[in-house]
Amino acid sequence: QRLKAAVHYTVGCLCREVEEDKDVQFSKQSIAAISEITFRQCVLANTLRSVFVLCRHAKRSTINTEDVKLLARRSSSLLKYITQKSDELASSNMEQKEKKKKKSSAAKGERTPGEKEAAVTENEDSNMS
Repeated sequence: QRLKAAVHYTVGCLCREVEEDKDVQFSKQSIAAISEITFRQCVLANTLRSVFVLCRHAKRSTINTEDVKLLARRSSSLLKYITQKSDELASSNMEQKEKKKKKSSAAKGERTPGEKEAAVTENEDSNMS
């Protein structure tokens, strides 16, 4: 909270300097908005740097969900949310891959595993009679 207040104060000072130099005025709301954006950008930059460090520590060049989960481990609710969303995305991706497989098999005239099984059963039935 003290850091946020310090950012707000500094942004206010900078805005006053700009007001004097450029003959413009900043409202209190605009100074507050600039302060909030500045603070969030700093937090985001720090978070991204931390995730990058975790990735490098694992000797990888690609940041993955495990790096983000590791960073979020201090907040159980955030970790739970990230894990839930990650699982949802993974299952959605699997479903899409299955649909693409079936679609490409059908386009090539191939039978799906269920259709192959039905055909084998049909052949066995006709051989018995």
